[in-house]
Amino acid sequence: MKIGFALLAPFVLGGCVAQLAADVITAPIKIVSKTADVLTTSQSESDQNRGKKLREREQELGRLARKRDKYAGKCEDGDQKACTKLEELDAEISEVEARKI
Repeated sequence: MKIGFALLAPFVLGGCVAQLAADVITAPIKIVSKTADVLTTSQSESDQNRGKKLREREQELGRLARKRDKYAGKCEDGDQKACTKLEELDAEISEVEARKI
């Protein structure tokens, strides 16, 4: 029994050693590849990120425009605080529109 195992051991263990050697040799390549993949952004990811930023900007502009409209009505009715707030909102809208995406 021991003799049979001794005769088969090199064949059985040979595959393990070969696989281990292959893993050791390819490990640095896999690490570099994974690192490069993590550090770079694909064109589709860039497009998705830009689209998300555009949608967020449009939502913010919509929110500010609704607030501005509310204060514009109050300002027309003679509310001085509303007129001040309206000017602040106009400045904030201009600031958001001028922001780079």
